[in-house]
Amino acid sequence: MYLPLPGLKRLLSYRKEWLRGDILAGLTVAAYLIPQCMAYGELAGLEPVVGLWAMLPPMFIYAFFGSSPQLSIGSESTTAVMTAVAIAPLVVDDPTAYPSLAALLAIMVGCVCLLSYFIRLGFLADLLSKPILIGYMAGIALIMIGGQLGKTAGLKINADSFFGQVGEFISQLGQAHYPTLILSVLILIFLFTVQNRFPKAPAPLLAVLLATVAVALFNLEQLGVAVVGEIPAGLPHFALPIVAVPELLPLLASAIGIAIVGYSDNVLTARSFANRNRYQIDPNQELLALGIANLGNGMMQGFPISCSASRTVIGDSLGSKSQAFSLVAMGVLILVLLFLRPLLALFPKAALGAIVIFAATRLIQFSEFIRLYRFRSSELILALITTITVLLTDILVGVAVAISLSVIELFARVARPHDAVLGSVPGLAGLHDIDDWAKATTIPGLVIYRYDAPLCFANGENFKKRSLEAVEAEAEPVEWFILNMEANVEIDITAIDILEELRRELAARGIIFGMARVKQDLYSQLKRAGFINQIQPEYIFPTLPTAVAGFQQYKSQLSNNEQ
Repeated sequence: MYLPLPGLKRLLSYRKEWLRGDILAGLTVAAYLIPQCMAYGELAGLEPVVGLWAMLPPMFIYAFFGSSPQLSIGSESTTAVMTAVAIAPLVVDDPTAYPSLAALLAIMVGCVCLLSYFIRLGFLADLLSKPILIGYMAGIALIMIGGQLGKTAGLKINADSFFGQVGEFISQLGQAHYPTLILSVLILIFLFTVQNRFPKAPAPLLAVLLATVAVALFNLEQLGVAVVGEIPAGLPHFALPIVAVPELLPLLASAIGIAIVGYSDNVLTARSFANRNRYQIDPNQELLALGIANLGNGMMQGFPISCSASRTVIGDSLGSKSQAFSLVAMGVLILVLLFLRPLLALFPKAALGAIVIFAATRLIQFSEFIRLYRFRSSELILALITTITVLLTDILVGVAVAISLSVIELFARVARPHDAVLGSVPGLAGLHDIDDWAKATTIPGLVIYRYDAPLCFANGENFKKRSLEAVEAEAEPVEWFILNMEANVEIDITAIDILEELRRELAARGIIFGMARVKQDLYSQLKRAGFINQIQPEYIFPTLPTAVAGFQQYKSQLSNNEQ
């Protein structure tokens, strides 16, 4: 019987040579996540300590249910900012309801993921193409930066949109609280310098420790520099959120969007490290793990979570081999929450804002935008449209637009694919696209046509039109039309009817219709639809060379009959 606990299975078969790497990775990840996740707690609109609480259930749960031995899940930027966007409009009249709504949102995200797991919707992550994800993450990063501008300058920014926040920040810059602004700038300079020169160092932790020392030595709190303040004693406890029924419907829409984005981030990050280190992950299992982790978080005073690429990178660079590294990090975090709360209370909020801005800049992949431009301008346009849409609309609308653009792009490729008329090239074996070779020629009287997409309702008419254009483009009268079906594994009834229309039109012109490289599954579908009965068996060929040989034999017989 299959037990969906791949993480536990790996831990039970633990190798002692993994121990050093897992301990080092766990200690360093813990040092990195403490200031980072406090910043994400504020980014989500909650107390900074909630960002730390939201690490504990996910790290424990994923260690047993996750399919990736290296992924670090818990508080992260994207789901934090999406949480803030989803809840802020619902608590205008009652801000005290915010923590309960955040916890409820986590539970709803968990339920969406679990439902998706049971109906096996893991493939949905594939709907987000690379250009869409690059553009989406850039938009999220800019929103993160916009939301922190006021905090880093000691200003009260009232605008909700990115452009409004930037405009308000610029207009109020002359009123900035200069000790806060100077501290933020120094922290950012420190973060980028350490990251460039010592990429494996826990730069955020070092930055916040130095900032905390500066607060204590120079009495910055008395100068007006805001600090985190007193942190609640102890660890999070079990508490089911209680909210009004009218708030459930808008939260459900937000939960679906957060689940899609969080899961996509989870799977893409897990896949990248699986490819790098040569192991497999299970996309559907990731839905289960993420669902249970969010459920646990919602029941323990948390908010929606996903994975952190930055923490995963740190763990990988230090040799993490199993989720034991997450359990080590969790142990360190518990010790910090129990015994080092007074130190955490002195963290300056400007430092947390600077850390968010630093993390956001790493989400904007300028090299990937350049790569898209060099590869295909349409891919770059998709990425830029997604970024602009995320900035100009609600984030969840941006998610919907991103998925819609991915689906439209997919349909566009299927509906208008590449096609080819195949011919021979001097000195080159086989048959090739005549458009790719200057000296390529077709066999007089024979058109071998390839349509580089599965035939379906979306491209049937286009296929027929281009097939007839290929016939009309031939200088010699066409006697045979052979359809190379290598790109087709299956077909729908609309496309079968269009195939029959093409066959009849060619027959009316005196052209014999044949097929080559018909896979067995496709042949069975064509047979059930009755299409195969319209073609004589001798005009269905297993390979292209046999089709050419059949045509040559046909011509030879015609020549003999004429004699």
